[in-house]
Amino acid sequence: MNEQKLHGLSVLLLFILIALGMAWELWIAPLRPGGSWLVLKVIPLLFAVRGMRRGDRYTFQWMSLLVWLYFTEGVVRGASDSGASAILGWIEALLSVALFASVAAYSRMTAPSRRAPPQAEE
Repeated sequence: MNEQKLHGLSVLLLFILIALGMAWELWIAPLRPGGSWLVLKVIPLLFAVRGMRRGDRYTFQWMSLLVWLYFTEGVVRGASDSGASAILGWIEALLSVALFASVAAYSRMTAPSRRAPPQAEE
């Protein structure tokens, strides 16, 4: 997969994870009827949107660490909740793994040591 496709996939997965977190806590299976303050869990993801859309390698690197918090929440709620919340938890865990794989691959592909060395002018 090339750099451009990994970039697009990473941004898409980020937006899907944000949408899932918001829909989960506001409409689909909130902790309390009418919505939950747990929707605020998507705020850290929002900080990454600008950098990831621009292709900022640093943002991709810290996202590869942040995404494990969402994986952990997904596994815990998938294993401990029931009904729609459990299903959404497992979906969040899978999306987190996919996002990690894409941001890690993009970070590795765009590493300075991987780029072609500059051509010497003669």
